[in-house]
Amino acid sequence: MTLRKRFTLFTIFWLIFILILFNIFVYFYVIKITTESEERVIGNKVNLMLENPNIQDGKGIFDPDLLNEYYNVNEMIRIIKPDGKIVNITGSDPVLLNLPASFQSHHDTGMIKKGSERIMYMRVPIYDGANLVAMLEINRVLNELDDYLQILVAALSVTSAGAVLFAIFGTYWFTSRLTSPMQQMINTMREIDRSGKLRKIEPSSHEESAELQQLVRAFNQMIDRLDRTFARQKQFVADASHELKTPLTVISSYAGMLKRWGRDDENIRDEAIEAIDKEANRLQNLTKSMLMLAEAEQEDWLNQEMFDVVQVVDELAVMLQQTFQRPIRVKAMSRSVRLYGDKDKIRQLLVILLDNAIKYSKDPIDVTVSLIRNIVKIEVKDKGIGIPENEIPHMFERFYRVDGARSRATGGVGLGLSIAKRIVDLHEGKIDVFSLPDLGTTISIQFKQRK
Repeated sequence: MTLRKRFTLFTIFWLIFILILFNIFVYFYVIKITTESEERVIGNKVNLMLENPNIQDGKGIFDPDLLNEYYNVNEMIRIIKPDGKIVNITGSDPVLLNLPASFQSHHDTGMIKKGSERIMYMRVPIYDGANLVAMLEINRVLNELDDYLQILVAALSVTSAGAVLFAIFGTYWFTSRLTSPMQQMINTMREIDRSGKLRKIEPSSHEESAELQQLVRAFNQMIDRLDRTFARQKQFVADASHELKTPLTVISSYAGMLKRWGRDDENIRDEAIEAIDKEANRLQNLTKSMLMLAEAEQEDWLNQEMFDVVQVVDELAVMLQQTFQRPIRVKAMSRSVRLYGDKDKIRQLLVILLDNAIKYSKDPIDVTVSLIRNIVKIEVKDKGIGIPENEIPHMFERFYRVDGARSRATGGVGLGLSIAKRIVDLHEGKIDVFSLPDLGTTISIQFKQRK
């Protein structure tokens, strides 16, 4: 069942339920009010009759004309003696005239039903001094009241049916407007699935609710993000294919050379083996970097904890100094600077930055760690060949190399800084590059000290 039908049925169900409760309340409330009104009318008539001197002394109760002046066409008035004998009566309704007579010594008011007729009665004792001499009884048929109630029921039924019909069309129209953006999304998704091209939902010209506008904006933002992701994937595949093409071409060329002349020429064989080994290592490093970059794209890549940044930098500096025989000087404002993040990924980030500094400089490398206003700042500074100013904005692009020949000579594949930028972004940090050709490069990283 569609959302439109569900919403329509749910609305109609509750409307009918509310109308039924409302109609029942109105019906019984009108009955109560009108019945009380009829009872007051009869009560006033009884009080008026009891004030008549002929009834007060009990001597004029036998006068046939006594009750005629109080008679109403839908009533029957009679006076009954204690022995149950009717001594005076007036009325013309056969239903009322056929009511059995019974004497009561106390005041009584009530309602009885004969067939389809509702009859209200009031019985009042008549005294002559302290002696009970008779009982005055008034019975009234509520046919006019019942006619009014039938008209009320008919009116309530017609208005309720009209309200239900109006609600059906109104709810269907409203839900059509409500679900139109969803239907647009469905149609857009089907079109995307059919054509393979991403499309956005065009904003509607008519006014929509804030929630629907947010839904359309969220859908369009998702399409924008998917579009950017697909574009990056295409660019990544194209760049990866280009990068893989060169080593594979070299390996294939030298393998062909070995087939043709390598068996007889020792120099060609050694050159080919050396070149193939070098390009195979480059392929291995490129594949490892690509897998690492693909892993970095995952949102749950981090395993965060509180750790000491200074300790990580000191350990890394000692290891790289021993490995590359290059001095790395660590400067920290305090012995311990705490940071909440993924310790292994921050270490990997520093390895990438220090490895680049070692490759492109000959002088000592300076690493500075500081904590200012809950901001952990790490700077890696070298005095190497530097980077041209117009190249700095492209440094973190995948497979981008400032100098292709130089990077190829150092074994770079152009993915290290892309991985570094991804690590910084996942930690909600900031990375800046300051460099001048032949004067060196400083890379500054900032993280918020959370927890």
